[in-house]
Amino acid sequence: MSDLLTGLKQHSVVVADTGDFAAMRKYQPRDATTNPSLLLKAATMPEYASVVDRAVRDAKQEAPTTSAVLGLTMDKLAVAFGVEILRIVPNRVSTEVDARLSFDTKASVAKARALIAQYQAAGIPRERVLVKLASTWEGIEAARLLKADGIHCNLTLLFSFAQAVACAEAGVQLISPFVGRILDWHKKATGTAAYPPAQDPGVVSVTRIYNYFKKFGFKTEVMGASFRNREEILELAGCDLLTISPALLEELQANPGTVARKLDPAAAAAVPLERVAMDERVFRWLHNEDAMATEKLADGIRQFAADSLKLEQALAPRLA
Repeated sequence: MSDLLTGLKQHSVVVADTGDFAAMRKYQPRDATTNPSLLLKAATMPEYASVVDRAVRDAKQEAPTTSAVLGLTMDKLAVAFGVEILRIVPNRVSTEVDARLSFDTKASVAKARALIAQYQAAGIPRERVLVKLASTWEGIEAARLLKADGIHCNLTLLFSFAQAVACAEAGVQLISPFVGRILDWHKKATGTAAYPPAQDPGVVSVTRIYNYFKKFGFKTEVMGASFRNREEILELAGCDLLTISPALLEELQANPGTVARKLDPAAAAAVPLERVAMDERVFRWLHNEDAMATEKLADGIRQFAADSLKLEQALAPRLA
C-alpha cells in the first residue's frame, strides 16, 4: 500500500509551502510558494547565509541611491530564494509583493514588473513565476493589468467567495484560499472545538469556489492553502493544487493508505449554483458582509507587513 502523499499526488498538484530547500528536495513537490513569514524564517537560518549575503552585495552595487538599498535588498532576497527553489521544483515558484502595497494598484504593478525583470535577468522565464498579491480589490485589479503583460499572479489571503469570483472575472492565474485560517476564525467565533472534515468551514469554502469555477468554465486555478490538519487536505483531494507545510507533508508521507478524490469537474457541473455579476461595488459589499473574510484579510495583511518589517530589521546590520 502506498502512502497518503503519493495517493494525494494522483488527484492534486502538491506544492511545498516553505522556503526550506531541504524540505523541497525531500517531498518533491511540483511547485513551491513563499511569503514574508517563510522568507523571514529561512533568511535567519545559518545554512542560507550565503544567499542573503549575495542579495545584500548585489543590492549595494545596483541601488541608485543609499536609501534604495534596503528595498532592493528585499527584492533581491525574494528573487534569490525563488531562483534557488526553481533549481529544485520543476514548475513554478510564487514570490510575494510587499503586503504594505496591498491597497495600491499602481505600486503593486510596478513592484511585480520589477520582480519579474530580476527573474528574467537571472535567466528565469516569467512563465515559471507567480507574483503573489493580496486579494484586495486593488490587488485583483493589479493582477488583471499584469496579465496583459504576460505576468501571472497568485492571489493570496483569500477568504471570501466574493474575492474568488472577482479573481476569476479578472482572469487571475491562481488563487490561494486559506483553509486553516477560516477554520481558526469559526472555531473562535462559535466556540466549536472541532468540525468533521466535510463540514470544516475552510473545506466548505474551497469546495464552493472550486465547484463555481468548474461549473462556469473559469480557468483560474484553485490552490488550497494554510492547512491545520491532514483531514482538511484529504477532504480537498482533487483541488487543482494544494500547498502544504513540511510538517503535514511528513505526516502524509509517513502514513499508508489510499486517497479518494473529493473534488471533480464533472461533479461540479451538476452543483446548483447561480453566476454572480461581479464589479467593484458588488465585491466591496459582499466582502464586507463576510465578517470572517473582512477580519482575516486585514489581519493577514498586517501579519505579512510585520514580517516584512522584521526581515528589514534583520537585514539592517548587513547593510551598515
